[in-house]
Amino acid sequence: MAAGKRIQKLTWKDMAVRYIWMIIGAIIYTFGLDVFLVPNSIIDGGVVGISLMASELTGLSFSLFVVVINIPFLYVGYRLIGRNFTIATLFSVMCISVFSLFMHDVSPVTIDPFLASIFGGIILGLGVGIIIRNGGSLDGTEIVAIIFDKKTSFSVGEIVMFFNLFILGAAGFVYSWNSAMYSLIAYFVAYKMIDITITGLEESKGVMIITDYPDEISEVLTKRLGRGVTVLFGEGGYSKQPKKVLYSVVTRLEITKLKDVVYENDENAFITISDVHDVFGGQFGKKTIH
Repeated sequence: MAAGKRIQKLTWKDMAVRYIWMIIGAIIYTFGLDVFLVPNSIIDGGVVGISLMASELTGLSFSLFVVVINIPFLYVGYRLIGRNFTIATLFSVMCISVFSLFMHDVSPVTIDPFLASIFGGIILGLGVGIIIRNGGSLDGTEIVAIIFDKKTSFSVGEIVMFFNLFILGAAGFVYSWNSAMYSLIAYFVAYKMIDITITGLEESKGVMIITDYPDEISEVLTKRLGRGVTVLFGEGGYSKQPKKVLYSVVTRLEITKLKDVVYENDENAFITISDVHDVFGGQFGKKTIH
């Protein structure tokens, strides 16, 4: 088989590591939910939020509702997204259902609802981020959002946000309007923490440099920053002259140094900088010439 067509499958060891991380993520999530949010009548969004309100209204176990309500979403997910995602999501949901049985009676860390919403949101976001990074999910409403995304002009993120605003707003009728507002705070904190967990704190930057001195700048970037530089071949839109475009990935702390290096060699250079959330392969993290 040609190298370009080779598909590398996950080994059993890789899958085991992923599921161990999902267990860790579920423990962290359940801790944030049962020790910070629930004792202060604060809920999360999505199916978890619906399950918490259903438990409050009926007196039945949250662990029961979070599994039962997710089942139809998981069935749709199996049809639309695939078996691996569905199994990983079911596993994650079952984990929080079981862990919640043990953590439900743990004494709350704080009874201050503001502190609970902030720190609970951070812990929830960390747990969900770990689960998502390893191929799972806790929220069946995202599957519904994928369906609507294909039939409407709204993005998945916008649809999920709409669902969650509706769900969190309903907390005002079940608990109190203070609970609803604190729930919104916890949700937005968790949402940002999920982003940080998935993409990392140190976001990389993709840099494109259009210059009349590509060879000189490429050499000096490699020597002074220790970063690899890729040369792309383009053409001036107006002049129709061939151009060499330099592309490199650096950390955000190296941006100023990169601009200094470029403008020392070409004060008329054109630089564009964009966010790069993930970098795989190569030797980017090792600070060596490649």
